[in-house]
Amino acid sequence: MSIPRKKRGLPETAYNPKPGEEYVPYVPAEKVIPEFTTISVLLGIILAVVFGAANAYLGLRVGMTVSASIPAAVVSMGILRGLLKRESILENNLVQTIGSSGESLAAGVIFTIPALYIWGSELGVEQPSLLRVTAIALIGGILGVLLMVPLRKILIVEEHGILPYPEGAACAEVLVAGEVGGTNAKVVFSGLGIGALYKLIADGIKLFPGEIEWEIPGYKGAAIGGDVYPALLGVGFIIGPKIAAYMLAGAILGWLGFIPLITHLGTFIEAPIYPAAKPISELGYWGIWDSYIRYVGAGAVAFGGVISLIKSLPTIFNAFREALVGFKVRLEKHGIKRTDEDMPMLVVFVGISIIVLTMMFIPQVSVGISGAILVAIFGFFFATVSSRLVGLVGSSANPVSGMTIATLLFTTIIFKAIGVTGIEGMIAAISVGGIICIVAAIAGDISQDLKTGFLVGATPKRQQYGELIGVIASGLAIGLVLTLLNNAFGFGSKQLPAPQATLMRLVIEGIMEGNLPWSLVFTGVAAGVVVELLGVPVLPFAVGLYLPIHLSIPIMIGGLVRGALDRSERSEKRLKEKVEGGILYSSGLIAGEGIMGIILALLSVQEIGVHPETGEIITFARKLAIGRNILGQYGALIAFGILVFLLVKNSIGRRPGSF
Repeated sequence: MSIPRKKRGLPETAYNPKPGEEYVPYVPAEKVIPEFTTISVLLGIILAVVFGAANAYLGLRVGMTVSASIPAAVVSMGILRGLLKRESILENNLVQTIGSSGESLAAGVIFTIPALYIWGSELGVEQPSLLRVTAIALIGGILGVLLMVPLRKILIVEEHGILPYPEGAACAEVLVAGEVGGTNAKVVFSGLGIGALYKLIADGIKLFPGEIEWEIPGYKGAAIGGDVYPALLGVGFIIGPKIAAYMLAGAILGWLGFIPLITHLGTFIEAPIYPAAKPISELGYWGIWDSYIRYVGAGAVAFGGVISLIKSLPTIFNAFREALVGFKVRLEKHGIKRTDEDMPMLVVFVGISIIVLTMMFIPQVSVGISGAILVAIFGFFFATVSSRLVGLVGSSANPVSGMTIATLLFTTIIFKAIGVTGIEGMIAAISVGGIICIVAAIAGDISQDLKTGFLVGATPKRQQYGELIGVIASGLAIGLVLTLLNNAFGFGSKQLPAPQATLMRLVIEGIMEGNLPWSLVFTGVAAGVVVELLGVPVLPFAVGLYLPIHLSIPIMIGGLVRGALDRSERSEKRLKEKVEGGILYSSGLIAGEGIMGIILALLSVQEIGVHPETGEIITFARKLAIGRNILGQYGALIAFGILVFLLVKNSIGRRPGSF
C-alpha cells in the first residue's frame, strides 16, 4: 500500500517501504543518545498532568478532546532545545509520549466517570470518593498500556507501510523538523497565554460575559447565542469547517426547529409533559432544551456511536483476527536491537493478572468478579481493535464512544440478568464502561506514540515505561481535577454539561430502570437515520443537536477561519506550514483556557471570609470578580473578535519561515 506524503527529514521508506528492506529510523539502532532521562521524565509528567487537566475541562464542556502529542512535542523542544540546550530527539519523543498520555486518559475518564457525580447529586447517593475515581483511572490506564505491548511488533513493525498511523507520523515529522531547526514552541505558548488571559478577564474578573444570546424577534422560543471562549474557537480550527458545519446543523435543528415547535405546541397544553415537571409554557427555551432536547440529542448521539461501530465491524474483526495470528507466531528473542526491545512479556502478563485480581476484590472499583471478567474480555478485544483502528483512520476517527456504548449495553444487560440492579448495578456498569473507555483511548494513544518512536528510532521499552509513568501521574491528578470542577460548577450544568458521560448514564438508566422518555430518544434516533441516509456523518451532527447552539457557533467560526485558509493558500508547502501554525496556536488556546478554568474553579471553592450583613460565604473567585460584566454582550463580541483576529494572524497571516 503506497502512502503518498511529502518528506521533511524522514526517509522515503518511512511512508513507502521497499519490499524486503528493513526500515532504518532517523536515529539508527546502533546509535545511543540520551532518551529516558530525569529531565525528560519530569517534563513529560508535568505536560501529562497539564494537558490531561486541560482536556478534561474541554471534554466536559463540548464532549471531545484534542490530541496532545504534537503540542507536547513542540513545548518539549522549546524547553529542552531552546532553554536547556539539549539536542536529543529521543528525549523530546519521550516527553511527548508521556505528555500525550494525560489527554487520552482524560478522554476515557470524562466520557464516563462524571455520571457517578451526577447520580450522587440527583439520587442522593454518596459522591464518588477520590480513591474510587483514581483507582478506575489507574486500572484503565495501566491495562491499556500493558495490553498493547504484545501488539507493537505486529502492528507497528510488521505492518509498516500498511498501517500509516497518521498522527504518529505527523508527530515524527515535527520532531525531525525541530531537529533541523524548523519548529519552535513560541506559537503554542502565545496561544496558551492568550487563552488563559482571556478566560481570566471573562470568567475571573468578569469584565464581560462569557455567554451571549439574543431571542429572535417574531419567532417564539427561538434564540441564538455563543459561548465566546478561546477553546471553542481553537476546536473549530482544528476540526475544520466541514465537521464544524455538521455540528452547527444539529444545533440549528434543535434550537431553531425543535424548541420553537415545542414552544408553539405548549401554548395549547396546560398540563406538564414528562419528563418536565412544569407546563411547557413556563419552561422557556433553556427549560425545553433541558427537559426534552437533551433526550432527543442523546438518542442521536447513541445512534451515531452505534452506527460508527457497525461501520467499523469489518475492520474491527479483521484487526482482532490479524493481531491474534501475529501474536501466536511471535517468539521471545534475545540479543535484539535497541529499537526492537519491548517491555518483558513476564512483566506484562503478571501486571495484567494483578490488575484483574485487584478489580475482583477491592471495593473502590465496585465491579466484582463478574465485572472484572467483563473488563478482561472487553479490554483485550477493544485494546486490540483500537490499536489497529487508529493505524488506519487516525485517533480522531477512533470510535471510542461507540465501543463504550457497546460495552455498557452488554454489561448492563448482564448485570441486570444476574440480579445486580439498582444503583449498585448502575455504578458497577459505569465503572466497567469507564475502564474500557480508558483502555481503548490509551491503547490508541500509545500505538501512535510507538509509531512515532519507530520512525525516529526510539527504544520501545522506554516508551512503554514512559507511557506507564504518564498514565500513573495523570491518573493520580484526574480525580482531583474532576472533584474540583464538580464542586465548582457541577457536572450536567450549563458550564460543564459533560455530554458523553450524560449519554452513558442515560444508556444505563434506560436499561436498569426503564424510565427514559423513549419517544424523545427515538426521535433523536430517527433524526440520526435521516442524516445517515443523506450521507452526512451522524456523530458530529448528533453532538451539535445534543449541546446548546451556544457551543456550536464559536466552533463554526473557528472552522470558517480554517476553511478560509484552505481556500486562500495555493502553495501546498505554505498551506501546510500555516495549518500547522494555526493548529499549534489553537492547541495553546485550548490548554490556556483549560488551565485557567481549573485555577478559577480552585478559587471558587476557597473561602476567605463571611459577608458581615448577609452571612454569605466569600470566596477568592467572588473577590476577584470586580468587573460585574460592565462591558456587556457587545463588549464580549468585540473581545471575541480580537480573539478571531489573533487566530487569523497566527494561521492565514503567518509569514514564510516563521514556523
